[in-house]
Amino acid sequence: MLKVKDLMSSPVFSLRENDSLHSARELMDLQRIRHIPIVTVDNVFTGLVTHRDILAATISKLADLDPETQKEIDSGIPIHEIMRADITSVAPETSLRDAARLLLNNKYGCLPVVEGGGLVGIVTEADFLRLTINLMDGLEQER
Repeated sequence: MLKVKDLMSSPVFSLRENDSLHSARELMDLQRIRHIPIVTVDNVFTGLVTHRDILAATISKLADLDPETQKEIDSGIPIHEIMRADITSVAPETSLRDAARLLLNNKYGCLPVVEGGGLVGIVTEADFLRLTINLMDGLEQER
């Protein structure tokens, strides 16, 4: 049986609670990711920031702010002010079926993978789509 540890991304791009909204926006843009786990100095998982959280915390484009002003505002907002702390996580030994059900039934975009309180990986909707494509490719090759 496949486990979360077989599919998860590791190591994970993460930030700390006192990092800024600007840091989160830059990391997402640079790495082309939509979810950033938040950890302590000791790598203890404390929360998650999503692309939607960042959009909700951003001053509207209608305010006509120049990029430098937006960067200055974002740099003054610590990530712990916008992160979500009530996040469902899974263990590396969780079955992929259970993880997929959690994502689907709760409409989550990702599940942080935590072991002993520490962040060890992340599994996302995109990971399951890649798995599905690989399985379909395998089935087509058998024909």
